[in-house]
Amino acid sequence: MTEQREREPFVNLFLFNFAKWSFISPFYYTYFRGKAYGLEKVPKKGPLVVVCNHGSYYDPPLLSTTIRRPVSFMAKEELFKVPVLKELIKLYGAYPVKRGAGDRSAIRLALDALKDGWAVGLFLEGTRTKDGRIYDPKLGAALIAAKANAPILPVSLWGVEKIVKKGSAIPQSVPLTLRVGDVIPPPISTKREELEAITNHCTKIINEMHDLGR
Repeated sequence: MTEQREREPFVNLFLFNFAKWSFISPFYYTYFRGKAYGLEKVPKKGPLVVVCNHGSYYDPPLLSTTIRRPVSFMAKEELFKVPVLKELIKLYGAYPVKRGAGDRSAIRLALDALKDGWAVGLFLEGTRTKDGRIYDPKLGAALIAAKANAPILPVSLWGVEKIVKKGSAIPQSVPLTLRVGDVIPPPISTKREELEAITNHCTKIINEMHDLGR
């Protein structure tokens, strides 16, 4: 049985901090005039499933950098076929998911990431929404948390859906706000009713934080 790591591999942690302090964090707090609330609630080590709303392609690096802990997200398989890019995103914790494939592969890779000491991030709706709120949450995050016996951390990103403007390749300088909720204990089982209850609870918390706005 593979031993559970408490933190990410050193090389990944080093690269995360390098990118955070040299580029992403200054970009968030200056260009986006970012604010962050509740960062003291983020566990510094141990398995953790981070659940969030989703409004833009910028969400994974902004969320991971702002909560001060690397977060491993799934990425489409095609990105891992690009020679240089595939090595970079692997170092930053991304794992491949095949389009149209079942959920089993994604769940297995997420569980592997948790064993390797990563926090694993999942967008509850699985796709972006126009206003950043969650309407149709999926049960995958709760299932992974139950299988890994990992606590869940609800996070809200406000304003991200306005970063990308149609017809422009330049990210818009819009105000962003991140809010972190209280840690939620792992689901006590993988039964559907339990997973639905936890998922709906997370959705309610995230949408309430999102509705607080700036």
